[in-house]
This record gives sequence, C-alpha cells and structure tokens, in this order.
Amino acid sequence: MHERSFRILVINPGSTSTKIGVFDDERPILETTIRHDTEVLQTYKSIIDQYEFRKQTILEALDKEGINISKLSAVCGRGGLLRPIEGGTYAVNEEMLKDLRRGYSGQHASNLGGILAYEIASALNIPAFIVDPVVVDELEPIARISGFPLIERRSIFHALNQKAVARRVAKQMGKKYEEVNFIVAHMGGGITVGAHKQGRVVDVNNGLDGEGPFSPERAGTVPAGDLVSLCFSGEYYREEIMKMLVGRGGLVGYLGTNDAVKVEKMIAAGDEKAKLVYSAMAYQVAKEIGAASAVLAGRVDAIILTGGLAYGKEFVKEIADRVQWIADVIVQPGENELQALAEGALRVLRGEEEAKEYPGNVVKTTVWK
Repeated sequence: MHERSFRILVINPGSTSTKIGVFDDERPILETTIRHDTEVLQTYKSIIDQYEFRKQTILEALDKEGINISKLSAVCGRGGLLRPIEGGTYAVNEEMLKDLRRGYSGQHASNLGGILAYEIASALNIPAFIVDPVVVDELEPIARISGFPLIERRSIFHALNQKAVARRVAKQMGKKYEEVNFIVAHMGGGITVGAHKQGRVVDVNNGLDGEGPFSPERAGTVPAGDLVSLCFSGEYYREEIMKMLVGRGGLVGYLGTNDAVKVEKMIAAGDEKAKLVYSAMAYQVAKEIGAASAVLAGRVDAIILTGGLAYGKEFVKEIADRVQWIADVIVQPGENELQALAEGALRVLRGEEEAKEYPGNVVKTTVWK
C-alpha cells in the first residue's frame, strides 16, 4: 500500500490535437482530446511556436472540467525527438528544453510535450517529466550493424507503449520487467517489434521510415536494389519516394486506405486482393517476431501484441497461429499512452525508481567508413 496519493496531469500533443489526462495514482479522473483549428495552427511559423496557445487551451479545458491544478503533484508530457537515450522517466531540464525547441532530431508535435509539462509545472513549483520517448535506444552493438558501412541501424519505435505493456504483463506474471524476456509488437499506423531482454529493448525495427513489416501507412523493408533503381529512374522526386514509403505505403499503397476496419469489410465482401494484402501484413509481423525470438536465443517468456490493430481478432489470430510455438501470445489492444505517462511519473513519485537526468549517458553511434 502506498500511503500518499498523487495527482498527475499528462499531456500528449498531436499534429492537430492535444490529448490530456488527470490521474489519481493509476486511476483516470479525466481523459479528453482537445481538437485544434488547423487554420489557427497554420498562423504559427513552427510547431514550437504553438506552445503558449496549446498551454492556454489545456488550462481552459482543465478549468472547464473543474480540475484544481493547485492539487497536482506533477506534470508529465510525451517525449519528443531528442538525442538517443536509454528508456525511463526523465526530469525536464534546460538541456532537454533546448533540444526540444530546436528539434535536435527533427520537428514533431511530440516535442511540445516536455515544453508544455515544464511550463505548467514550473508555475506550480512541481516536477515535470517525460517518459520513454520514441528515440529510446538500448540496442546492443551487434544490432547496430546494417551490413552497409555508411548506414547504421537506428532505434526509433513505440517505446512508451511497448515498455508500458511489458511492465504490466510482467507484473501480472508476478515478476519485474527487468527479470523477463518479451517480444512486443506494437501494431498501429506504424508497426514495431521489439526484443525486450531483462528491461532493455536490445533490438527493434525502425518503424519511422526504415524497416520491418509493412503497416497501414508504411512500406517497411523493401528490396534495396529495386528501390535504388526506382530512385534513379528519373520518374520521381526524393519527396515523392519518401511519401510512397511513409504515408502512402503499406495498406494505403495497395488498397487506398489505412483503415483496418474498412479492409476487414472489404474482405468480408469477398475482395480477394484485400484478403491477400491483409494476410501479408500479418505474415510479415509474424516473421519479425520470429527474428526477435532468435535475438533472444529462444528464451521468450511471452509475446505481446498491442496497438490499434490488436483489436482485429482475425488479424491477431493469423499472427498467433504462426508464432505461438515460440511462447504464449498475450493481447493488449490499444495504445493507452496517457496511462503509460502517468505510470512513468508515478514510479518516480513513489520512489520505485529515480528520475533520470537528460541527456545522461547519451547513446553514441558509429558509422564505419
């Protein structure tokens, strides 16, 4: 039993919306999505310039819901495109704010998470945190070797949800996350499959724009030689190729939609192409899980399927039928990012782990020339 209760505000900014939640310990008392007028957002020169506007909309939403912010214990924001760092809960500091504002690893709405958390928390004299940003990098050295000396494999994945569900399943087993080996497949607009070895994701596909299974919007790994030929065919600009790989790849490229529910309806109506493509996506996820089992030398305590696509029973069944010989398949559908942020802050507030200092031990990578 924990004697003290904590109230945490969590913030997850998206491109045209901001999701917020208020949690009393693990219990949500408010979860809502603030939709932003795109015309208003376009008046700002950059994403970072939106922070004051978004902060005000958050405070107004909390006031409207009758939330007294003076009772907050901490504010936790979604981590953005920072330097490659190991997983965990980080206290927002000046170095982090500087990297978020300048977009160290790129401009993205999630960069606003740490800034908004800090802006609201500092006015209340309470701590601000981020948890497991997408740049979490715990790859082992051997996993970084791509086979092409000028390009190194990178760790960009759904770290927040992958680690959160892994912790929950470990707890259900009566174990600590640091005591188990899991394979976690996050299946949403992008798909990432991570090999979790005693609390560290030692290998994972780059789900942003690089490799792994194709997904509703991304092409994943494609034959390199054919891709090079396409790039130099003179028919496409660089931006067009990138859009075909990320945004118009996967289900969108084959079937014209990124909506898995629509695809399932197409299949139910007898669309053979839709059935084949959808099965191929499940097939590629299963292949990636098989590869991750080799990373863990077959010592796998469980396979966890999560993300929005995990709601699809037939899709999950196709994957499970191919991989359940490796380990038990546990389904944890959805992303639950607000809950994951709250849990990360709680672990620090309760003294279960210490908040890490950014940048700390920044992961150093090497390109072999």
